Amino acid sequence: MQITEIRVRLVPDNGQRLKAYCTVTLDSEFVVRDLKIIEGNNGLFVAMPSRKLADRCNKCGAKNHLRARFCNECGAKLADNRILRDESGKPKLNIDIAHPIDSQCRQRFEHSVIEAFHKELQESKQPGYKPKAEDNLSDLSLLSQHDTPD
Repeated sequence: MQITEIRVRLVPDNGQRLKAYCTVTLDSEFVVRDLKIIEGNNGLFVAMPSRKLADRCNKCGAKNHLRARFCNECGAKLADNRILRDESGKPKLNIDIAHPIDSQCRQRFEHSVIEAFHKELQESKQPGYKPKAEDNLSDLSLLSQHDTPD
């Protein structure tokens, strides 16, 4: 697997831990969007794209976030013990959508993304800097041309 492009969109420095969003292209064929570069206690790290976990109401079947105490649809009280926990007992409320399989791959991936972040950060300090577009909406027209049913 080769990382063929990394697009970084800096977040204005407002004292928050989130420093940038990025999109990574693999082998010029596969795109992963919504990676986050975050300032952690031990420096920068890359958070993979994730989604909130949810479950369904026993009464009406509607989807609810795991922290919800009552169903968003019918108002029924939801069980208190629905939250999954990891090995250390911390609540597991999100799950990665895409992620490296092993630590060696994660290190290579993270190193490349953080290097691209530093490069973009340096470029942003130059006069006349214009941020690169995160996503090209013309890509959507290509998708519709190739994926329409016959």
